[in-house]
Formats: sequence, C-alpha cells, structure tokens
Amino acid sequence: MCAKVSRDTLFDYFVAEVMKNINKRIMSSGSHRVMNLFSTKHDDLAGSSVYITGGGSGIGAALTEGFVSQGAKVAFVDRLCAEAFCDQLAARYNNRPLFIKGDVTDIETLSSSMKTAQDHHGCITTLVNNAANDERHSIEEVTEEFWNRMVDINLKAYFFSCQCVLPQMKAARYGSIINFSSISYMMGNTGYPIYTTCNAAIIGMTRSLAREYGPNGIRVNSITPGWVLTPKQVRLWLTKKALNSHLARQCIHDPLQPEDIVGGCLFLASEGAKMITGQSLVI
Repeated sequence: MCAKVSRDTLFDYFVAEVMKNINKRIMSSGSHRVMNLFSTKHDDLAGSSVYITGGGSGIGAALTEGFVSQGAKVAFVDRLCAEAFCDQLAARYNNRPLFIKGDVTDIETLSSSMKTAQDHHGCITTLVNNAANDERHSIEEVTEEFWNRMVDINLKAYFFSCQCVLPQMKAARYGSIINFSSISYMMGNTGYPIYTTCNAAIIGMTRSLAREYGPNGIRVNSITPGWVLTPKQVRLWLTKKALNSHLARQCIHDPLQPEDIVGGCLFLASEGAKMITGQSLVI
C-alpha cells in the first residue's frame, strides 16, 4: 500500500517547484536582466549615506545589497540580528553595511538609530522606508491594540523617520526619501484593511512632503510593488491559486522577486532622478 502523503508535504513540494521555476526563468532568456542588476552603476551614490528600515531580510536585504554594490555607506535597522548578512556583503563587495538592531515602531529607538547612522556615515541623504507588516486580518476581528500595532509599523514609523531625517537633508540641501507603499490598496485587495489603509496614506504623505520640501532640494517619492515573493510571502501566503490569479493580472507574467525592486529604488535615489518628486513608481 502506498504511504499517505500529508497536505503539508504536498504544499512544501509545490513551493519548491514554484521557486525552482522562478530560478529557471532567471537563468533563461531574461537572465542578463537579473545577473546585471547590481552592475548598473550610479556613480553619484558612491560614498553617499543611506539609511534603510527593515534592511536585513526580504526586499530590504535586496535594497541593502543594491546600495552596498554602488559603494554607498549603508546603515539599516532591523529587529533580527543581521551580522552574518553584513559579513556576506563585506566579503562580496568590500563594503560592510552598518547593522543597527532595533524596532522602528519605538520612535526613540528609531531616532537614535538614525543618529548612529549619521555619526558613522555623515548626513543621511537617502532614506528608504521599507519595513512593513501585511499580517492578514478582517475588520470584524480588529481591536484597538491590533490597529495601533499595525499603524505603528506601516505608517507611524514612516512619518517619524521622515521627521528625523529632514533636518539632515535640509542642512545638506539635498536628499531623496523613498517610501514603500503597495499595489494592494490600488487593486482593492481584501484581507488586510489596515495595511491597505496605511499604504494609501503613505502616498498622500509622500506627495505632501514632496511639495513642502522641494525648495530645500529634497525629493520624496514612493515605490509601489506588486506581490513580491520573499521567503516570508512564500511561507505564509503563497498558494497555487493565489499566484496564478495574481500573475494573470500582471502585464509581465513572471513572479516578482526582491531583486526586481532594487533598480527602481537606486534610480530614484540617484541624480538620474533629480527632477522626479512626488511620484509613485509601480513595479
């Protein structure tokens, strides 16, 4: 008699097959696009001071590597230890990022980490607000405590990191703030109404700050990614049905990976985008 295969085993197999197919696509006709991702140079980013929230995993880790590969002086804050990740980047690029352990929802910790980054690397001229939490929930089950926790990470930390960095950028008469939103609010996705609410608010904040601080030489833009298959997304939310449904609505029917987001972020931080502000780049 054949042994019974558990649903968990079948799903693990499915996930492995999805990731194998993604890697196969990378190594096929479009491989040059991904392999050359970090070889596209923005010379003005070399030596610049960059601060990234949630820069130790997922999209954030790809962003950290992208800026490190440009020769930027990168500091990032993350709740989980990322020293091994820093070791890898130091060995690969001879440019070690500064890891600061902390929770960005604690505004005192956030402010302190940005001061540490400034002390090590000089005035921060690129801020990337990336840390977020798309935990699923329904409006019926939301408590005030849960609401506050979700808004703290998905909006409050964005606002106060901008508040913290603006004096540095004003002093430098230059700066680029890049706020990560999500395509989820544009598509009217269900299952996480606080998350979509915060991401819509991020766009409003981005446009207001762009208008207010443009005269100071500070640009403020947002990046609005689609469904990026980070390890967390694969582990928690990926199903065959959900992936196929999402890809069917994309013009390019390839799953997004963290590395696909990097090029747009580097561009918005660079002098190549010196007259672009108040915009939202959908990837």
